Amino acid sequence: MFYLSSSKIRKSSFHGDIHGDKFRTTTKYLAASMILTLLCAHSFALTSDAAQPIHIEGDSAEIDQHNETIVYTGSVEVVQGTLRVAGDSMVVKIKGDQVERIITLGSPARYSQQLEDDQGEVVAHADSIIYHTGQERIYLRGGASLQQLGNHLSGESIRYDIVKGKVDANSGDQPGRVRMEFSPQDTSIQKPAQ
Repeated sequence: MFYLSSSKIRKSSFHGDIHGDKFRTTTKYLAASMILTLLCAHSFALTSDAAQPIHIEGDSAEIDQHNETIVYTGSVEVVQGTLRVAGDSMVVKIKGDQVERIITLGSPARYSQQLEDDQGEVVAHADSIIYHTGQERIYLRGGASLQQLGNHLSGESIRYDIVKGKVDANSGDQPGRVRMEFSPQDTSIQKPAQ
Protein backbone atom coordinates (compact mmCIF):
# COMPACT_ATOMS: atom_id res chain seq x y z
CA MET A 1 0.00 0.00 0.00
CA PHE A 2 1.06 3.51 -0.75
CA TYR A 3 0.45 5.86 2.17
CA LEU A 4 0.39 9.64 2.07
CA SER A 5 -0.29 12.18 4.77
CA SER A 6 0.06 15.92 4.85
CA SER A 7 2.80 17.36 7.00
CA LYS A 8 3.47 20.72 8.52
CA ILE A 9 6.16 22.85 6.94
CA ARG A 10 8.48 24.53 9.42
CA LYS A 11 9.95 27.97 8.76
CA SER A 12 13.38 26.69 9.69
CA SER A 13 13.33 24.38 6.66
CA PHE A 14 13.12 27.44 4.40
CA HIS A 15 16.11 29.58 5.26
CA GLY A 16 15.00 33.18 4.98
CA ASP A 17 11.39 32.21 4.07
CA ILE A 18 9.63 35.46 3.23
CA HIS A 19 6.24 33.82 2.55
CA GLY A 20 5.57 32.51 6.06
CA ASP A 21 2.08 31.24 6.92
CA LYS A 22 0.60 32.15 3.54
CA PHE A 23 3.12 29.92 1.76
CA ARG A 24 2.50 27.00 4.16
CA THR A 25 -1.27 27.31 3.80
CA THR A 26 -1.08 27.49 -0.01
CA THR A 27 1.29 24.50 -0.14
CA LYS A 28 -0.95 22.50 2.20
CA TYR A 29 -4.06 23.13 0.09
CA LEU A 30 -2.23 22.50 -3.19
CA ALA A 31 -0.91 19.14 -1.96
CA ALA A 32 -4.32 18.15 -0.60
CA SER A 33 -6.01 19.11 -3.88
CA MET A 34 -3.60 17.02 -5.91
CA ILE A 35 -4.10 14.00 -3.65
CA LEU A 36 -7.87 14.34 -3.63
CA THR A 37 -7.97 14.64 -7.41
CA LEU A 38 -6.28 11.23 -7.59
CA LEU A 39 -8.82 9.80 -5.13
CA CYS A 40 -11.82 10.96 -7.10
CA ALA A 41 -10.60 10.51 -10.66
CA HIS A 42 -13.43 9.12 -12.77
CA SER A 43 -15.50 8.11 -9.73
CA PHE A 44 -18.92 9.67 -9.66
CA ALA A 45 -22.03 8.63 -7.78
CA LEU A 46 -25.05 7.54 -9.80
CA THR A 47 -26.61 10.60 -11.41
CA SER A 48 -30.02 8.89 -11.43
CA ASP A 49 -30.16 8.98 -7.60
CA ALA A 50 -31.03 12.70 -7.53
CA ALA A 51 -34.19 12.03 -9.56
CA GLN A 52 -35.40 9.42 -7.07
CA PRO A 53 -37.81 10.18 -4.20
CA ILE A 54 -36.33 10.71 -0.73
CA HIS A 55 -37.53 8.18 1.87
CA ILE A 56 -36.94 9.01 5.56
CA GLU A 57 -37.61 6.71 8.51
CA GLY A 58 -37.07 6.77 12.26
CA ASP A 59 -38.60 5.46 15.47
CA SER A 60 -40.35 8.81 16.03
CA ALA A 61 -40.86 12.13 14.23
CA GLU A 62 -41.78 15.62 15.38
CA ILE A 63 -43.00 18.09 12.75
CA ASP A 64 -42.59 21.85 13.29
CA GLN A 65 -44.50 23.52 10.45
CA HIS A 66 -43.64 27.05 11.61
CA ASN A 67 -39.88 26.40 11.38
CA GLU A 68 -40.24 23.98 8.43
CA THR A 69 -38.34 21.18 10.18
CA ILE A 70 -38.93 17.55 11.00
CA VAL A 71 -36.91 15.93 13.79
CA TYR A 72 -36.53 12.13 13.59
CA THR A 73 -35.06 10.09 16.43
CA GLY A 74 -34.11 6.45 16.89
CA SER A 75 -32.45 4.42 14.11
CA VAL A 76 -33.00 7.07 11.43
CA GLU A 77 -32.36 6.44 7.76
CA VAL A 78 -32.58 8.37 4.50
CA VAL A 79 -32.76 6.49 1.21
CA GLN A 80 -32.67 8.15 -2.22
CA GLY A 81 -31.91 5.65 -4.97
CA THR A 82 -28.62 4.04 -3.92
CA LEU A 83 -27.77 6.91 -1.51
CA ARG A 84 -28.17 5.94 2.15
CA VAL A 85 -27.57 8.02 5.29
CA ALA A 86 -28.19 6.51 8.74
CA GLY A 87 -27.68 7.58 12.33
CA ASP A 88 -29.23 8.12 15.76
CA SER A 89 -31.17 11.32 15.04
CA MET A 90 -31.94 13.58 12.11
CA VAL A 91 -33.19 17.09 11.41
CA VAL A 92 -34.84 17.60 8.02
CA LYS A 93 -35.10 21.20 6.79
CA ILE A 94 -37.95 21.80 4.34
CA LYS A 95 -38.28 24.83 2.05
CA GLY A 96 -41.62 25.10 0.32
CA ASP A 97 -42.49 21.49 -0.41
CA GLN A 98 -38.90 20.31 -1.02
CA VAL A 99 -36.30 18.77 1.29
CA GLU A 100 -33.46 21.30 1.41
CA ARG A 101 -31.04 19.81 3.93
CA ILE A 102 -30.78 16.73 6.13
CA ILE A 103 -28.54 16.76 9.21
CA THR A 104 -27.83 13.32 10.66
CA LEU A 105 -26.09 12.74 13.99
CA GLY A 106 -24.74 9.41 15.14
CA SER A 107 -21.98 7.54 16.79
CA PRO A 108 -21.08 7.50 13.99
CA ALA A 109 -23.53 8.65 11.32
CA ARG A 110 -23.02 6.66 8.10
CA TYR A 111 -23.29 7.39 4.36
CA SER A 112 -23.02 5.12 1.32
CA GLN A 113 -23.79 5.45 -2.39
CA GLN A 114 -23.20 3.39 -5.52
CA LEU A 115 -20.64 4.75 -8.02
CA GLU A 116 -21.11 4.95 -11.80
CA ASP A 117 -19.79 2.25 -14.15
CA ASP A 118 -19.82 -0.59 -11.61
CA GLN A 119 -16.93 0.93 -9.63
CA GLY A 120 -18.30 -0.14 -6.27
CA GLU A 121 -19.57 2.35 -3.73
CA VAL A 122 -18.39 5.29 -1.67
CA VAL A 123 -18.74 4.75 2.09
CA ALA A 124 -18.30 7.40 4.78
CA HIS A 125 -18.86 8.05 8.47
CA ALA A 126 -18.61 11.00 10.86
CA ASP A 127 -20.17 12.41 14.02
CA SER A 128 -22.54 14.40 11.80
CA ILE A 129 -23.45 14.22 8.13
CA ILE A 130 -25.16 17.11 6.37
CA TYR A 131 -26.77 16.26 3.04
CA HIS A 132 -27.59 19.31 0.88
CA THR A 133 -30.15 17.74 -1.45
CA GLY A 134 -30.39 20.53 -4.07
CA GLN A 135 -26.63 20.87 -4.55
CA GLU A 136 -26.06 17.12 -4.08
CA ARG A 137 -23.29 17.67 -1.53
CA ILE A 138 -22.36 15.79 1.63
CA TYR A 139 -20.55 17.46 4.52
CA LEU A 140 -18.94 15.10 7.07
CA ARG A 141 -17.96 16.70 10.37
CA GLY A 142 -16.17 15.23 13.40
CA GLY A 143 -13.88 12.23 12.91
CA ALA A 144 -14.74 12.12 9.20
CA SER A 145 -13.75 9.19 7.03
CA LEU A 146 -14.44 8.50 3.34
CA GLN A 147 -13.58 5.36 1.36
CA GLN A 148 -13.90 4.62 -2.33
CA LEU A 149 -12.13 2.40 -4.84
CA GLY A 150 -10.04 0.93 -1.99
CA ASN A 151 -8.67 4.36 -1.02
CA HIS A 152 -9.26 5.91 2.41
CA LEU A 153 -9.36 9.58 3.42
CA SER A 154 -9.80 10.88 6.97
CA GLY A 155 -9.78 14.26 8.70
CA GLU A 156 -11.84 16.39 11.03
CA SER A 157 -14.17 17.37 8.18
CA ILE A 158 -14.73 16.30 4.58
CA ARG A 159 -16.87 17.99 1.92
CA TYR A 160 -17.96 15.70 -0.91
CA ASP A 161 -19.57 17.05 -4.10
CA ILE A 162 -21.51 14.05 -5.41
CA VAL A 163 -22.04 15.43 -8.92
CA LYS A 164 -18.47 16.60 -9.56
CA GLY A 165 -16.82 13.78 -7.60
CA LYS A 166 -14.79 16.43 -5.78
CA VAL A 167 -13.57 16.07 -2.19
CA ASP A 168 -12.15 18.69 0.18
CA ALA A 169 -10.79 17.58 3.56
CA ASN A 170 -9.19 19.42 6.46
CA SER A 171 -8.04 18.85 10.00
CA GLY A 172 -9.76 21.99 11.34
CA ASP A 173 -8.54 23.12 14.73
CA GLN A 174 -7.75 19.55 15.76
CA PRO A 175 -4.15 18.44 16.38
CA GLY A 176 -4.44 15.61 13.83
CA ARG A 177 -3.84 15.88 10.12
CA VAL A 178 -5.67 14.91 6.97
CA ARG A 179 -4.60 11.38 6.07
CA MET A 180 -4.91 9.41 2.87
CA GLU A 181 -4.16 5.80 2.10
CA PHE A 182 -4.04 4.52 -1.49
CA SER A 183 -4.58 0.85 -2.26
CA PRO A 184 -3.09 -0.73 -5.37
CA GLN A 185 -5.67 -1.32 -8.11
CA ASP A 186 -3.80 -4.12 -9.92
CA THR A 187 -5.54 -7.34 -8.91
CA SER A 188 -3.73 -9.41 -11.56
CA ILE A 189 -0.71 -9.97 -9.31
CA GLN A 190 -0.85 -13.55 -8.11
CA LYS A 191 0.28 -14.59 -4.64
CA PRO A 192 3.04 -17.22 -4.70
CA ALA A 193 1.91 -20.77 -3.94
CA GLN A 194 2.98 -22.08 -0.57
